[in-house]
Amino acid sequence: MPESVFDSLVAFSIPDRDARGRCVRMGPVLDTILSAHDYPPPIRHLLAEALVLTALMGSLLKGEGGQLTMQAQSASGLIDLLVCDYRDGAVRGYVKYDAERLVAHGSNTSLCDLFGEGAHLAMTFDLAEKKQRYQGIVPLDGSDLAQACESYFRQSEQVPTILRVAVRFDGTHCFAGGLLIQHLPQGEEGRERLHVKMDHPDWEHIAVMGGSVRHFELVDPSLTIEQILWRLFHEENEIRIEPMPALMRGCRCTAEHYIDVLSRFPPEERIEMRADDGLVHVDCAFCSKVFRIEV
Repeated sequence: MPESVFDSLVAFSIPDRDARGRCVRMGPVLDTILSAHDYPPPIRHLLAEALVLTALMGSLLKGEGGQLTMQAQSASGLIDLLVCDYRDGAVRGYVKYDAERLVAHGSNTSLCDLFGEGAHLAMTFDLAEKKQRYQGIVPLDGSDLAQACESYFRQSEQVPTILRVAVRFDGTHCFAGGLLIQHLPQGEEGRERLHVKMDHPDWEHIAVMGGSVRHFELVDPSLTIEQILWRLFHEENEIRIEPMPALMRGCRCTAEHYIDVLSRFPPEERIEMRADDGLVHVDCAFCSKVFRIEV
């Protein structure tokens, strides 16, 4: 199958309906990220879904250097930490989980099983050009992460949003796709959108059309993103499509970075960090690399 079908992201808008969206396909880059750890199927599926959502939402940020970080922590669930981020087409993610409890629980796990009761999803938006940061937190409930992210946009941004994600594993490779659609009747800039109505007729129409996408379509290698969008919205007067940078694994760990971080600690603390070989061992959770730093 052609790799160009995957690891791609497209921005689109439907001007007559005041709607915008993103559609993403992930393949080889997903395999690369997931291969850093031997994730069991439920964790692999969850992380793949989180990476798709992070790419969809992170790509809404304008300007270079903007970053979206999605994070969920749990005190009672099978997962201790889920974290993903997106910046300028680069994505990365990691899950820390209790392997023994997961095996004892079995493969039939719900979102509530994975995170426990009372867990929350935090999304942090770093706007590099404006040097601003803001965060939204929503309960981690519903049947999947996509529903929690929809709740974020509805509650925190006051923007009607639908999100659809599909993940498929063929025994060797993981494929995933996702669709995000939003209604912005007053434009993307300007005043708060508290006046936006969830039952606006244009939004109801777009939500029905976009929501009709099938999971198998989002991961079907015989369909391009443009073909998926045409299937959904071919009756509209105009669909504007804008290709975005190809997706890549975004782990930013380097020896130079860790040397800089360690240099900020007092000398006596750096000495205490040394292993038996006299070096400080730094383990990157995102890519499983271990850096041995001389301090």
